Amino acid sequence: MKAVIQRVAQARLTIDGNVHAEIGKGLLILLGVTHEDTRSEVDYLAKKCGEVRIFTDEQDKMNLSAADIGGEMLVVSNFTLYADCRKGRRPAFVEAARPEQAEPLYEYFVERLKQWSGVPVQTGVFGADMQIELVNDGPVTLVMDTAEMMK
Repeated sequence: MKAVIQRVAQARLTIDGNVHAEIGKGLLILLGVTHEDTRSEVDYLAKKCGEVRIFTDEQDKMNLSAADIGGEMLVVSNFTLYADCRKGRRPAFVEAARPEQAEPLYEYFVERLKQWSGVPVQTGVFGADMQIELVNDGPVTLVMDTAEMMK
């Protein structure tokens, strides 16, 4: 399971020109699921994302979580995080989980993230064509990959 976490001043997700979700200061999390992922990876990654301290304190050190600053989170499913670009010009997505496996794990991630973070969590729509506008704060962008982190 992979997550790209962006510290944002604000983010807005639209579907078919209509605003579906919108957050102020907080985290935008793009989540990719691979066919080997289980609830164990979800639990691990949701806790990490929910508790990550990437907001600055009074000494300008990244020492605060989204909960500490009263932030919000927006979680968006993104199978393209598992793109394999090693051959040719078109990415292959064989490592991405099929929707019937990925969607329940995505939904479980959102529920666990709500529990771990203690902040409002909004989502995109699984499998939808979505547009995201964001103001990246910093910029601060992290990549978390359970295949590397849970070794």
